[in-house]
Amino acid sequence: MNRAVILTNGLLQKSDAKTAHGLIRGTERYRIIGVVDSEMTAGKDAGEILDGKNRNIPVFASLEMAKKELINIDFLIIGIATIGGVLPPEMLEIVKEAIKKGISIVNGLHEYLAENPEIMALANENNVTLTDIRKPKTRKDLHFWTGEIYEVRAKTIAVIGMDCAMGKRTTARMIRQACQANGLNAQMVFTGQTGWLQGGKYGFIFDSTLNDFVSGELENAIVKCWKETNADIILLEGQSSLRNPSGPCGLELLISGNAKYVVLLHAPKRKYFDDDPHWGEIPSVESEIEIIEKLGSKVIAVALNTEKCSNQEAYDYQNYYENLLKIPILLPIQEGVENLIPTLKAL
Repeated sequence: MNRAVILTNGLLQKSDAKTAHGLIRGTERYRIIGVVDSEMTAGKDAGEILDGKNRNIPVFASLEMAKKELINIDFLIIGIATIGGVLPPEMLEIVKEAIKKGISIVNGLHEYLAENPEIMALANENNVTLTDIRKPKTRKDLHFWTGEIYEVRAKTIAVIGMDCAMGKRTTARMIRQACQANGLNAQMVFTGQTGWLQGGKYGFIFDSTLNDFVSGELENAIVKCWKETNADIILLEGQSSLRNPSGPCGLELLISGNAKYVVLLHAPKRKYFDDDPHWGEIPSVESEIEIIEKLGSKVIAVALNTEKCSNQEAYDYQNYYENLLKIPILLPIQEGVENLIPTLKAL
């Protein structure tokens, strides 16, 4: 398996590094052997920084330090997601440094390295590859919605968030793994660059797809997944949220993807969309469930993102929402998602 180092450049502990967080938690496409972050986190284990679990992934203050201690780095993966998908200038310099050291680059941002003449010349000179994950498909490779989705017999579950950076992909992946451990054939359709980086076979990059073809690409991924795996359950990774004004998203999963079940992600201590008061307050969980159910789908569980919560607060919120909503309330980080399995088996 290709050996990769993740570049976060001081952002490892921020939500901007959610791509890195996903890769630290697990990937079948690469073997993650280190993270390049900052002096503040250098010498620690990336897993312990992320969620207290040692994953034997050391953090380095610089690429130079990583190169001294690690053997055979095949890839440098840009592990951040910035507003507008722009690569910060200081990170671009590290990318150049990596290329000069013979390390190939994997980039999930909207700024394509293959369109940078200087970077292209360096890559050719040093015989390395540039992979721009978010580069759009050509027209001939895009699919238009056909209605074939109605033939799918798997239970399709959309994992939707109340806001961005809630843990939708991580929760969907955890549910898939829990299902497989309990005898359920569950598959996952990714919709973002990190899902591909983690080794996802079925999916597409939602925000790099021409709007006319989003529904068709979603349908095609679900239908292909079902036909090839005969899945009992198909989990759809959500993007953004139904009502985040910077990029409302989710209706496609419910309508075009015909997802009749939803696991909803909620962060009890997050008051505003993207933590920005100017963007407006995040509505109540009850109102989100009402909208989803009016669209013909059923919320079968709520998963809590317990950012800024103590352990006791996390369990208090779980108890509160269980009493309020009368459905399973998951604490993915504290407890995993095993509590959802009886519900899934009963669908």
